[in-house]
Amino acid sequence: MTNNFESRVLKIVSHIPYGKLMTYKEVAIKCGSPLAYRAVGNILNKNYNPDIPCHRVIRSDGNTGGYNRGKGKKIKLLQNEARNLNKKSA
Repeated sequence: MTNNFESRVLKIVSHIPYGKLMTYKEVAIKCGSPLAYRAVGNILNKNYNPDIPCHRVIRSDGNTGGYNRGKGKKIKLLQNEARNLNKKSA
């Protein structure tokens, strides 16, 4: 069972467009809890729903942060999205 904060996090992240990124802090701010960025990370770490693009959430310092399917997989997904967007704009 998800709580209200968790539901808001997952909803916000599910609306991050293909090829776009948000930080854990930005997600927390959009949820109305600007200091809850660690909680955002913990929620996303437990999410295995492929319809929620957790890989599009990164750290404020620009590092990728964690990913429950492995950091390498997160980097690969982000690179693929960037590459596909570059192909479309060319």
